Amino acid sequence: MQSCWHDGDEDAMAAPPISATTENANNLGSRRTFGDITTNRLWTFRVLMNQDMAPNERLAVVGNCEALGNWQHSGATLLSKHNNEEQDENESNLWTGEVYVPRHCDTEYRYFVCAVDPISAEQPLLVRRWETQLQPRIIRELDEQPAKEHSDIFGSFRGQEKVDRGWLTQETLVQLKFFYAPFTFKQRMKRRHVQVKVTPMNLSIPSAERSESFAPVSPLEDSLSNDTHDTKENGGDSATAFAFSEVVALSADDCEIRGQEQFGIGCGPNDLVIFHMTVADLENTAFLIDLYTYSSRVAKEDGVPNHLGYHYVLPNLFKRSEGHLELPITCAKGHRPLGMMRLGYLIVKPFSQCALMDMSVSYARYWNNKWTGLDVGHRGSGTSFKAKDAVIRENTITSLRYAADHGADMVEFDVQLSKDLVPVVYHDFMIYVSLKSKCSMQEHDFLALPMRELSLEQLKKLKVYHTAEGLSRETRSFHNDDLLEHQPFPQLADVLDALDVHVGFNIEIKWSQRLQDGKMEEEFEHVVDRNLYIDCILDVVLRKAGNRRIVLSCFDPDICTMLRYKQNRYPVMFLTLGRTTRYEQYLDPRGNSMELAVWHAVAMELLGIVAHTEDLLRDPSQVNLAKERGLVLFCWGDDNNSKDTIKLLKELGLHAIIYDKMDVLTTKEVKQSVFHLQAKDSQKELLKLQALEMGHVWHTSPDGAEEQKA
Repeated sequence: MQSCWHDGDEDAMAAPPISATTENANNLGSRRTFGDITTNRLWTFRVLMNQDMAPNERLAVVGNCEALGNWQHSGATLLSKHNNEEQDENESNLWTGEVYVPRHCDTEYRYFVCAVDPISAEQPLLVRRWETQLQPRIIRELDEQPAKEHSDIFGSFRGQEKVDRGWLTQETLVQLKFFYAPFTFKQRMKRRHVQVKVTPMNLSIPSAERSESFAPVSPLEDSLSNDTHDTKENGGDSATAFAFSEVVALSADDCEIRGQEQFGIGCGPNDLVIFHMTVADLENTAFLIDLYTYSSRVAKEDGVPNHLGYHYVLPNLFKRSEGHLELPITCAKGHRPLGMMRLGYLIVKPFSQCALMDMSVSYARYWNNKWTGLDVGHRGSGTSFKAKDAVIRENTITSLRYAADHGADMVEFDVQLSKDLVPVVYHDFMIYVSLKSKCSMQEHDFLALPMRELSLEQLKKLKVYHTAEGLSRETRSFHNDDLLEHQPFPQLADVLDALDVHVGFNIEIKWSQRLQDGKMEEEFEHVVDRNLYIDCILDVVLRKAGNRRIVLSCFDPDICTMLRYKQNRYPVMFLTLGRTTRYEQYLDPRGNSMELAVWHAVAMELLGIVAHTEDLLRDPSQVNLAKERGLVLFCWGDDNNSKDTIKLLKELGLHAIIYDKMDVLTTKEVKQSVFHLQAKDSQKELLKLQALEMGHVWHTSPDGAEEQKA
């Protein structure tokens, strides 16, 4: 599976309208009939699957007609594996299905791998991975059924190999994080190399039908510890849960999610290991953590470890969407306490408004080859409380529009939630409010509050001061401060409406993290759960974004993971500190070095990295570290506020540079975004084609301008 991909197919960038929810019409057969033969024709879909598939995974086809679900995964048609005693090796991987598709119009479609619960087949399908070429496959109105010798190849279309992991539709993603050998053993065990395996276990009481027909995803025989599992003999259900249990180690050699091996994966002092488990029914799923160890290097070469210990993690331990667990390790032989382990967890639930998404198109890992060295306006026209000469307040509609008017390809701004869960544009976690009238300003008149403690109405009506004003006791005034579009805290929905659709958005999701000294970036713990927080923001983006080019980003690696798996439309980029002398580093190591950031981005299938320029200037070779993995690379930081630095970064091949004062620092002659210029070029080509169809001739005038002549 590719970590990222690029494409020059700009014509496909216009997103079609998001289709409405269709009736859940899962079809477990191979033929679906809609209407009569005068309006529909029977079409046989034939596709070769050359990738490995897990038990309970099947191929399906989805498309733009009712019989193919109107791009909704829940209405897709399941295909059947072709079985024939005389089939050759290729045909043994052939999947087929017959569907009545419209006769008098084109039919667009894609293939995807889905998971089907063998017990609850009526439930919606889980999308495991899907074809994500911008242009879908197509059956033309006049096309004839291809010969049986012709078959599509899953993931391969028009010379492009593009397959992405799916997003959450109704299942839950559980990640267990084992960073830097988080085990505490008795003295004699301290130097043991530990391998870890995690198996989702079914807690529900089985019916007779379930016991007979269930095909476990991860066979229990993989574990050496039969006495740690419930068995039918002692009244339990020996089947694992309907889940997919995978793992990734963040390292140069192993940073793609894959299936677990029989005896798990090493979790040593230098290892960052994430168990990635997709679970259909979290409330009835426990997680068996098995620990293995080798008695010596010779024994390790023999390949059979000792079963050291185990622990069952019950679902009621997951109190929030994220947290840490301290768990006892039970000895596999003596069933006595053996030690302790500390691990982090992340629970990602499906986006609450899944109907806003379909499978018509995805830009999650799309980047046009023409988009290089883009100019991105930092908080619009720049940080306004560092520079004394700033006349426009940062993160306002005016600031964003001013940057766009002066040539910004994209504008970068920060989004967080008000107390009443409305996404607003603002950078700092803390604000200051005046305790006296607006006209009287004395020392100690300010009260510091978390921004999230005020509702949208309070943020709009109160006289609110920036952190810099509160700390210095010096207030700032900006040009036309009383006008609405100059006011702080614009709603994200209003920003999406206010700016030209051809201006790209880099939306940074603000989320306070824990620092290396154990303190939070802001003084208070989060009160809103991560899943609810992200859902509130995504709801606005998916409803209002339309055809706009949008990139979502965050400094928190788990927020990036959530953004990636909650939606299937927009790309996500990981903001990093890297090695820095200017900021205190985070407790989570993934954003503190370029290497770990790259490995995390590859593992979670993010579009790329937003690196700190201080770190890039320290070691410019890190640019290649990201680009060799196929990642898109942006950069941020005060160092960018220099024409010479911007020029250097563009020469290094960065895809975009985020900086202040677009009106001063840009070297563009034409003050328009690259997306606007490309849209004009596309429109020009379209007019040419229309003119040719109408019998008109285009020619070029002596001054180079194109003219139309009848």
